[in-house]
Order: sequence, then C-alpha cells, then structure tokens
Amino acid sequence: MNVIGVVGLPASGKGEFSKIAEGLGIPVVVMGDVIRHAVKKAGLTPTDENLGAMANRLRAEQGMDAIAILCVDTIRERNAPLVLVDGIRGDAEVRVFREHFPGFRLIAIETSFEKRLLRLRERRRSDDVGSAEGLATRDERELGWGLGNALALADIRINNDGSLEEFTARVTDLIRSMEREA
Repeated sequence: MNVIGVVGLPASGKGEFSKIAEGLGIPVVVMGDVIRHAVKKAGLTPTDENLGAMANRLRAEQGMDAIAILCVDTIRERNAPLVLVDGIRGDAEVRVFREHFPGFRLIAIETSFEKRLLRLRERRRSDDVGSAEGLATRDERELGWGLGNALALADIRINNDGSLEEFTARVTDLIRSMEREA
C-alpha cells in the first residue's frame, strides 16, 4: 500500500485535490473528519473556532501527532494500492505516516493568500472565515501546529494559483504516475 499526503494552508486546494483523487478511484482519508467527529460528539457547532479549539485540545492531551495516529487504522482499512491522506497540519503527523507507511510521499499545495481568501469567501463552509484578518489568524494557528515544517518536508510541490482546469490536469497527471508506481 502506497500512501500520499496532502499539505497546504487553509483553502490552498487540499479538498479539491481529494475530489480529483476520489474521481480517479483513489480512497481518501480526511484528517479533519476526526476533528469534526470529536466536535459533533461534544455537541458543539462545527465553526472555525470550535474546530480549532478541538484540534488544539486533542493535540494538547495526546500529542502533536494525535490526529495522524487516529487515522492510521482508517488508512489501512482502505486496503487499496494507493490511499490519499488529506489535511496534514504538522511535521509530527508526517513522521507518523512515514513511520507507518514506508514510501509515504508528501505533496504541498501552494497558493497565494489573496487566492485562498477569495476561495473561502466563495465556498462558505461552516468553518470558513471571510476576512483577511480571520484567515491570517487561522494561518497562524495552523502554522503553530507545525504546518510550516510539514510544508518544508514535502516531496512534491504544486502551485494552485491558476485555473481549476490547470490544477485538475496537474493533479491527475501526478496521481496517474503514482498509481503506476504502486
């Protein structure tokens, strides 16, 4: 089983990368689903504030790699030649995946602040922020989890400042090449 991970700042295109992979038949494990499940279990509304607080709590109580550890069994259960992990937020998580899945490859999606802010305003998910200040605060929180370090550990980088069509073509080519390696 080959496992690839996707890392990027909020609204960089991780979810879009996952949709493309799913469309190509690649199973996807979304790390944020672990946090969303914990928020729901706690009876909280899935706002940016509640999701961020829960992510902080899980990491404070169980370690910076807690969410990755909670995903390892889910990844194995996919039992596929290639599995994608969406939403890596720190270098501790990268270490967990590299330890449990030899050959793990990390893909960084790079997108400008302005493009990410525009996307957040357009998609309107319950945990999205709509202001530059809100996005800067969210970036700061996630960088505090080691996101910058995880980005630095990436094996492959994809720029996502262009069109959706350009991004889709690049991601499709990348996934197809990884499938051939699997």
